[in-house]
Amino acid sequence: MLLLNSLDFSLPLTNPVIIFSIVLFIILFAPIVLNKVKVPHIIGLIVAGIVIGPHGLNLLTRDSSIVLFGTVGLLYIMFLAGLEIDLAEFKKNSKKIIVFGLATFTLPFVFGTLLSHYFLGFSFLSSMLLASMFSTHTLVSYPIVGKYGVVRNMAVTLTVGGTMITDIFALIILAVIAGLTKEESSSVFWIQLGVSCIAFVGIIFFLFPPLIQWFFKKFEDSVSQYVFVLATVFLSAFLAEAAGLEAIIGAFFSGLVLNKFVPHQSALMNRINFVGNAIFIPFFLIGVGMLVDVQVITKGWNALKVASLIISVAIATKFLAAWLTQKLFGMSINQRNIIFGLSTSHAAATLAIILVGYNIIIGETATGEPIRLLNEDVLNGTILLILVSCAVGSFVVEKAASKIAMEDESASNEPKEQESDRILVSLNSSETVVSLLDLALMMKSPDAEIFTLQVVDDSVENANGGSKSLLDKAVTHSAATEQKIIPLNRYDANMSNGIIYTIKEQNVSDTIIGLPIGKSKLDFLENDTQSVLKRNSGAVYIYNSANPINTLTHMVVVVPANAHLEPGFVHWNMVLSRLAKANSMRIAFYGSKNILNRIKDWNNQSAVPVEASFNAFERGEDFLIFSKLLKRKDLLVVISSRKNGSSYSTELSKMPYFLSKYFDDYNFLLLFPEQLDSGINMENIEQVDGKLIETISEKIEALGDAGRAIKRIFKQEKKKPS
Repeated sequence: MLLLNSLDFSLPLTNPVIIFSIVLFIILFAPIVLNKVKVPHIIGLIVAGIVIGPHGLNLLTRDSSIVLFGTVGLLYIMFLAGLEIDLAEFKKNSKKIIVFGLATFTLPFVFGTLLSHYFLGFSFLSSMLLASMFSTHTLVSYPIVGKYGVVRNMAVTLTVGGTMITDIFALIILAVIAGLTKEESSSVFWIQLGVSCIAFVGIIFFLFPPLIQWFFKKFEDSVSQYVFVLATVFLSAFLAEAAGLEAIIGAFFSGLVLNKFVPHQSALMNRINFVGNAIFIPFFLIGVGMLVDVQVITKGWNALKVASLIISVAIATKFLAAWLTQKLFGMSINQRNIIFGLSTSHAAATLAIILVGYNIIIGETATGEPIRLLNEDVLNGTILLILVSCAVGSFVVEKAASKIAMEDESASNEPKEQESDRILVSLNSSETVVSLLDLALMMKSPDAEIFTLQVVDDSVENANGGSKSLLDKAVTHSAATEQKIIPLNRYDANMSNGIIYTIKEQNVSDTIIGLPIGKSKLDFLENDTQSVLKRNSGAVYIYNSANPINTLTHMVVVVPANAHLEPGFVHWNMVLSRLAKANSMRIAFYGSKNILNRIKDWNNQSAVPVEASFNAFERGEDFLIFSKLLKRKDLLVVISSRKNGSSYSTELSKMPYFLSKYFDDYNFLLLFPEQLDSGINMENIEQVDGKLIETISEKIEALGDAGRAIKRIFKQEKKKPS
């Protein structure tokens, strides 16, 4: 009791431990409770903020700590929007993004200005400022589309891009009106804004990328990388504010820059999503709820009239913009609802604009009361708009996103294969464990299984401890990405034997082998690799990792003639497509015109084609030209073939020498497509003294002797006189 008496329980609470505990319990239980009644958890967090906030039970005040975490949460949402967006789709749909951005700004702005002036009787300056608030929106419902995995849908891409356009225009109008009320020179304002914006864009898009690439190459520690990403986000947000823009624009731009350095399936992406969705974004939503005062509806008819107009115009014009976008670009109803739901929520920028207008005093009444550019009724109506628009947007996005997710699942991008991919990753060095697993995670299909294998020479002392450390490292890394792997430990005096028997036992379709560090790579390619290829018909990938794969931006693929005749042609195209998508890499194909046309046709028929260029390369003997064309941020992929393959040539037999001698400092992938089974049953092959002996060979030789004997009999019969 003495301890309890020493604590201050007066309202609002001031003890930081109690405050943080209450917020964490809200974050924990709001989704659990509301999921049972099928209400988006975002609504629960906002409602919880209303209840515990200064206009509810007054448990907590919206003090500096809530504002700080809320600001971080808002910037986090915009950062994730830029980080998770499909850059290829973003570029491809840039014109559509501009159209939607102009529509979602212009329609609310025009209708809002006219109705505010003629219906509410506001001045044109006040009407324009209020209408600019209608135009803005905050991606409050973005975590919902992330939950359903549809962040790369075109509707989401359009809305995220349009958010930048409409917020920039709205904030420019805010700055202009604020300047006019203060009688500032408009020409000076435009010059300053233009110069600062150019400097801001130049720093973000030209200075940041090489710095990010250098850091990820030098520091592979997971904690350092995450802190660096956060520092980049908030530095970008600060630079945006320094340029006269809103911080959310800087956060979004930092997401775009980091997009190609943070693969979607990586451990770093998982950490970014986890921290944001667990702490920062819920804090922002609770903070939004703490702004809402539902008692404003009891403050007279005028307040209710203003609130009704604000809510009606803001939501109706956003729906009109989404409807026009749907009709112009032939989108589905669910995509229209995604656009409407994401763009109808008003929060951060909305409140910022209204507070600026509320704090601008343009005169005084006869009694000395200040005359504000936007009065208290507008402020209260805007707070109600935040509640209603966030509720409407969350419900609409939840329903539409779930339907789009089901549509995407039923209409998969890839043709269904008879069996799911089963990928084997052979581990032979602690330095290559992470790079090999990252490669496997990026190239795998959604339902593929990944096995990690360590072949241990049982004649070597303490071999078990070394193998366990490799497998433990693999399991730890995969756990950080929330991807399940199956670790396998095999004892064998010969590595290739261990790989082959594991392939057979686990029915493996794709095998990834890393080139050894500190050993002869040429010897490995010519001996160990060939041993695996001769006794296995599945796809084999030999990977040389010189730089972290997330620092690579281009994929150079060299394809031999007749590669389309190989049974594994479609499969390796799908694998490279997944790899390019996961790592935001552009592909440059090199090969004969015939094979390039085949690849181009396959890419065009894909539901989500990759960004690719096609370059004629007819002479395989000129392969060394790529040693001059290749850059450190490129991944060289050489499509090879087994000796009995349709595309095999003498030039391919020289690849082990060329790659080990001239490309050792580059990332390269030597890919052997799958072949049809040769017909030799693995059951009939046994291992003796490290060499293969076909137990059926004697029977085959006996059959050959019998055939020759029968042939001699027939010849003798023909020589007999009739």
